[in-house]
Amino acid sequence: MSQPLQAGDPAPAFQLPATPRGQASLKDYAGKSLILFFYPKDDTDACTREAIAFSGMQSRFTRRGATLLGISRDSLADHKAFIAKHKLKVKLGSDEDGKVCNAFGVWQEKQLYGNRFMGIVRSTFLIGPDGMIQRVWRNVRVPGHAEAVIEALIAIG
Repeated sequence: MSQPLQAGDPAPAFQLPATPRGQASLKDYAGKSLILFFYPKDDTDACTREAIAFSGMQSRFTRRGATLLGISRDSLADHKAFIAKHKLKVKLGSDEDGKVCNAFGVWQEKQLYGNRFMGIVRSTFLIGPDGMIQRVWRNVRVPGHAEAVIEALIAIG
């Protein structure tokens, strides 16, 4: 198994279908900071709270020159329904084939109630304007996470 991505590594290139329309690729964010947050499933409790928290702080990220992109393996149709139901402001990318999740190392074996299965480990990557990873959060706990990410963005400058 290769080493997990860490600060100082180049972010893997990606291209995904995304909402509200079109595509999202790493090159789209060249010259800007990108907050890339991976989450397990649309419209589940923790994922909804995370997306709402990031949406609520989107203007603060924008003022700092950063863009938010959430990624899960849900379809674009699921993303559109999730955005509409919760009035989300963040862009969501659909990684149905899991290639981007694998490239970022977030598709891992998980365990719940003694059952083992593959799934997305909630993780966030702060990617700098140069395409280099500046900060990584793994096994994210939602309360206070969006605030921690904005604080890191401010600290980096």
